[in-house]
Amino acid sequence: MNIIFEYTNISASDRLESLAEEKLSNLNNKYPFLIRGDVFFKKENKSDDTGHICGIRLSAPGPRLYASSDEKSFEEAINETIRDLNDQLEKRKEKMKTY
Repeated sequence: MNIIFEYTNISASDRLESLAEEKLSNLNNKYPFLIRGDVFFKKENKSDDTGHICGIRLSAPGPRLYASSDEKSFEEAINETIRDLNDQLEKRKEKMKTY
């Protein structure tokens, strides 16, 4: 699976990329039909502690899957987004037919 990273209002981070790659490779092992992943990191200044946004768009057979979350840290945002995508992929896998 190809993974592409995009940053908004934050500089590129090897640590975030390696964490996201690790989580996405686990998803790819579980769901081998994944083709590509686009990971978006965005920092917003908010009055509360949130503002670390991670969005992930996955290309797979059928419509693209997308999930994002706004948490206190990018690590929490990545984990929450991966959980959401895992739920979506589980539903997609149930609907797929094998011929």
